Amino acid sequence: MRWWDLGAVIDLEHDLFPEDAWSRGMFWSELAQTGHPAATRRYVVAETVPDGSAGSDGSPGGSSGGSPGPSARGRIVGYAGLAAVGGTGDVQTIAAARDHWGTGLGARLLTELLRTATAAECHEVLLEVRVDNPRAQRLYRRFGFEPIGIRKGYYQPGNVDALVMRLADPATTVTADADADADADADPDAADEPGASGPPGASGVSGAAGPPGVEETEIHG
Repeated sequence: MRWWDLGAVIDLEHDLFPEDAWSRGMFWSELAQTGHPAATRRYVVAETVPDGSAGSDGSPGGSSGGSPGPSARGRIVGYAGLAAVGGTGDVQTIAAARDHWGTGLGARLLTELLRTATAAECHEVLLEVRVDNPRAQRLYRRFGFEPIGIRKGYYQPGNVDALVMRLADPATTVTADADADADADADPDAADEPGASGPPGASGVSGAAGPPGVEETEIHG
């Protein structure tokens, strides 16, 4: 994720979570902790693949400084972020556009976060998920996450409890079944996650390989 992605990311955030969406300032705060030797965060976006090839830095057209031109950009259809501090990874957010539910995009994003945790030598990854969201819980269980506790009233303003889940040794699960059955991806709360410094950030979805007509996507940070 780059600064020029924030407009599209925030639009998607507000579409999925109109009541408790992250602010632009919250995203800026998170991005400030990426891309330097002491970075503790990694944020990625999923874009549809435009005509032409992407640059080596992940920005279409090979841009290395300013914002790529609109004609060179794919459409942002998902994003995700991980914090990695002291050997522990924490899933900050996972989001997928409504028209990409059921395509396996959420699982691809989660797999990318687990790769990041592995590269950061995290021995565990934690996340919170709504207790009333069994589909997201099934997704996480499929990746090896196990429940370890409850946080009362974590999700506001609905005062919904959060189930805390933990994955031990993400290095053993980065090749988890990202193309499994699409039974975890039907609603906008399919993987509702907390933000690093605020309310829940977004929703993630997972499922089988996309149906005919779904645009090809690529994930880059």
